[in-house]
Amino acid sequence: MEYQGKWALITGASAGIGAAFARACAARGANLILVARREERLRALATTLRNDYGVDVKIIAADLADPSAPITIAGALQADATPVDILINNAGFGLPGGYTENAWSVHRDFLELMVNSYAHMTRLFMPGMISRGWGRIIQVSSVAGLVPGSAGHTLYGPSKAFLVSFAQSIAAECAGTGVNSTALCPGFTYSEFHDVNNTRGLVSQLPTYMFMKAEPVVEGALKAVDGRHVVYVPGLWNKFVVWLTKALPRPWAAEVVKRQSKNFRRRKEN
Repeated sequence: MEYQGKWALITGASAGIGAAFARACAARGANLILVARREERLRALATTLRNDYGVDVKIIAADLADPSAPITIAGALQADATPVDILINNAGFGLPGGYTENAWSVHRDFLELMVNSYAHMTRLFMPGMISRGWGRIIQVSSVAGLVPGSAGHTLYGPSKAFLVSFAQSIAAECAGTGVNSTALCPGFTYSEFHDVNNTRGLVSQLPTYMFMKAEPVVEGALKAVDGRHVVYVPGLWNKFVVWLTKALPRPWAAEVVKRQSKNFRRRKEN
C-alpha cells in the first residue's frame, strides 16, 4: 500500500524493463509518468495501464541524450503540480563496436544519456522526496558494472559502474530521510535491447539459463529498494558471475571476461 497514490517516473518506459516497471508500479497503485522517445508506444502502454489498473498516467516524449531533456521534463511536471515520489532511471542502449569505430559525437550522446541524464534527473527530483519524507530511486545499472571491462561496447560497463557507485552515494546521503536508493544490476534480460544494438544473433546462441524475464527482475528490484538494499543483482546465475569475478584475482577475472565477451560483444565486421 506504500505506493498507492504515489507518482512514479520511469524513463525508457516504452518497452522491456521500463514497461515492466510501469506495470509493476501500477499494480501497486502508483500513478505513472512514462518517458521515452517513442510517443506512440507510450500512448498505447498508457491506455493499457489505465484500463487494467485504474491509475493516472502521464506521458512525456523526450530523448534523454539531449542535455535539456531533464529540465523540460521537470518543467512539465511542475506546471501541473505533479510530484515525483518514485524515480526509475532506466533509459539506455548499448553501443556496439570498438571505441575508435564510433565518432566522439556518438560517444558523447551515449554518455549524456547513460550517465548525465541519470545524475541530472536524480538531482531534480530527490529534494522533493526528502522534503516529503518518502521516496524511492532506482538506477538501472548492470552486471557489466560489477565485473571487469571487456572489448567492444567500450563505455557500457564504465557507465554502469558509475551508476552503482552513484546509487551507493545517494543512499548514504539520504540515510534517515525516508528516501531509499538502489542500483539494479541485471544480466541478460529478454527485451528489445539486443535488437536495437544488433547483437540479437550473438546472444541468441547463449544458454537460456543466462537469461531472465523482465518481470522477476523488476519485482526483485522494487522489493530491494523498499528493503533498503543498495545494490541488487537478480538471478542465481548473475549472482554467481559477480561472486566469481570478485573471488578470483583481478587479472584472472579480467581474462575470463575477455574470453567470454566475444560471445555477446559485437565487433565491427571486416
